[in-house]
Amino acid sequence: MRVWPGKPYPLGATWDGKGVNFALFSESASKVELCLFDSIDASQEAQRLELTERTDQAWHAYLPEVLPGQLYGYRVHGPYEPSQGHRFNPHKIVLDPYAKSIGRELRWADEVFGYRLGDPQADLALDERDSAPYAPLAVVIDPAFTWGDDKPPRTPWHKTIIYELHIKGFTQLHPGVGEPLRGSYAGLASELVVDHLLNLGVTAVELMPVHQFINDRHLFDRGKVNYWGYNTLAYLAPECRYSATSIPQDAVQQFKMMVAAFHAAGIEVILDVVYNHTAEGNQLGPTLSLRGIDNAAYYKLTPEDQRFYMDYTGCGNSLNVRHPRVLQLIMDSLRYWVADMHVDGFRFDLASTLARELYEVDRLGAFFDIIHQDPTLSQVKLIAEPWDVGPGGYQVGNFPVLWSEWNGKYRDGVRRFWKGDGGTLSEFATRLSGSSDLYQSDGRKPYASINFITCHDGFNLQDLVGYNDKHNEANGENNQDGANDNNSWNCGVEGPTDDPAVNALRWQQKRNLIATLLLSQGVPMLLAGDELSHTQQGNNNTYCQDNELTWLDWELTDEQQDFLAFVKQMISIRRSQPVFQRRKFFQGRPIFGGDESDITWFEPAGKPMGEEAWSAGFNQCFGVRMPGDLIGEVDDRGQEIKGDSILILMNAFHEPIPFKIPARVKGQRWQRLIDTALPGAARNWFASAKAYDLKGRSMVVFRTVAGDLAVDQAKAPRRGRTLASAAPTLKDGIGQPEIDSSATGSDPLEGT
Repeated sequence: MRVWPGKPYPLGATWDGKGVNFALFSESASKVELCLFDSIDASQEAQRLELTERTDQAWHAYLPEVLPGQLYGYRVHGPYEPSQGHRFNPHKIVLDPYAKSIGRELRWADEVFGYRLGDPQADLALDERDSAPYAPLAVVIDPAFTWGDDKPPRTPWHKTIIYELHIKGFTQLHPGVGEPLRGSYAGLASELVVDHLLNLGVTAVELMPVHQFINDRHLFDRGKVNYWGYNTLAYLAPECRYSATSIPQDAVQQFKMMVAAFHAAGIEVILDVVYNHTAEGNQLGPTLSLRGIDNAAYYKLTPEDQRFYMDYTGCGNSLNVRHPRVLQLIMDSLRYWVADMHVDGFRFDLASTLARELYEVDRLGAFFDIIHQDPTLSQVKLIAEPWDVGPGGYQVGNFPVLWSEWNGKYRDGVRRFWKGDGGTLSEFATRLSGSSDLYQSDGRKPYASINFITCHDGFNLQDLVGYNDKHNEANGENNQDGANDNNSWNCGVEGPTDDPAVNALRWQQKRNLIATLLLSQGVPMLLAGDELSHTQQGNNNTYCQDNELTWLDWELTDEQQDFLAFVKQMISIRRSQPVFQRRKFFQGRPIFGGDESDITWFEPAGKPMGEEAWSAGFNQCFGVRMPGDLIGEVDDRGQEIKGDSILILMNAFHEPIPFKIPARVKGQRWQRLIDTALPGAARNWFASAKAYDLKGRSMVVFRTVAGDLAVDQAKAPRRGRTLASAAPTLKDGIGQPEIDSSATGSDPLEGT
């Protein structure tokens, strides 16, 4: 086979239509050999070619006779001195960090470890057995793909609604996905799947990890898998287990087809990415890729003994983002997924780890500097999980501009309020109004807060109201895994029950939580399956459950159908009402020279909240009014944004509380959009200055058009005419108001 010198850039295997350029970075290696395999069943490479060219610490060659589809790996020579940070072992085939597709997945065997398992010296004892029959192999790809007129939707942050999902869990039981496509990229792109998302009203899907990952050895030995995927092996390769074998396209092509289908529907694709650690684990882990290529360069090692790894993730290692080539790998990967795979953004798992240049979390670190100046990455959606397990790792509110964050304080505050905990009102109100305490001082906007109540990690919504304690026995870890502090409440019975009162309360609590999420300032994120009332039977750590526990059940009962309709209704209300899509924080004071604030908080007596009410630990009931004519923003064409005024009443106390409806103008009336205690209630109009019977553990949302409605009603005859002619037309998705007999003369207030 002819071997030409090739080029050091780009790294990886690059097909140019005539041959393939191979380039691999290793600054401490003494020799690098490219190994070509004939098939996935080969126990040895067919050819081993030494890369004699080395430029800027990159080893490279060009092979004019190699085509797409070629399987390959590397053998990297150098010292095996763990105490000095070096773990080179040429007996092990290592995977190209820039592999764009995986041709053969890892086959667990003792031979893939760089040391002799069971040896008294542990990882200090070099293993000389060949890993070629078992190691994962990369495959050369042809990146050509016809994108047509594909364009990123570029949904503005303030109009974004995120939907977190797992590709297999979402499609495995979906009746609209053909059996051969279930659990795959192609299945997720199916028409009925996309229709569900469109009908729901979400604007972006956040896919749980799709970078190539592996099943941990300890899970493999127990007959389980790494279902979630937070165990990355290759940062540029789409996970091949999500590739449907029934169609000819490979994983790369299928992923691109999926993205194109979502974009055609106006839905963005956000990837959950894990650049904080790799699947190689700690010093006792396998040698699969980076460890055998240049361990000292790629990983953070403890300064006192470089045999061991700095671990800020709880997963055994942390990538060394101080090294320029490691930063390059991360940035090249991110750019590849945007430029070549057309994704629209990223959610960075345990993002605080990436900011640890030395020890402390540094918001001004090189990782952020590079992203901020990058013309591609600075224009996509960037979301941080703003914590890790290291000291000082909880960094909610501390990421720089351009970044939004999973707001863990929002999750905890909302859960505690609706659970009925005392002393939570002020915290809850702050989260409801956009968490200005976290994001305003450094110039960020309300959409810096990714609001969520549930996510893949922890209880889902159904279990949040059905269990006080985790029930993770199925994981095989004696229920020791998963969080113990969930801020959940089972409504009186642990787990499933036939008690109608308990079940009714659970449905009501779910409506409270969903309504709060979708009417809060910031960006809401829904967990897939919550709208379907899916249960994981109290398991709050389903990372190894690839079965019916995590696969969504699409056969819904009547009650589940009703709840799905409620979720759709709340999303519709959010999307149709400008006050829920603010780009700026509330000022909380009179604006535009008037005497009314852009947000006002109320006590049940109908008067503005005072300091005493805010500080009262027992206070669990309040209201908030947001005038639609005082938003203070303009649209893309410079026109002032105006909408309905919204009044929300919330009662986390277990008993009803009469709430006097506040008025902006005399005679003003409010239309009830939803009452979580009265699902399906008519959209009646209610007079100001009268008491509304606010049920225990409930939330009510009203709307009106400030000023206009009161004037029209004052002029309208009191009898012989309904309010239909005086009521303004409702926005898209809300529908026409229902008028009952109270609208033609009798007082429409209930319970007064």
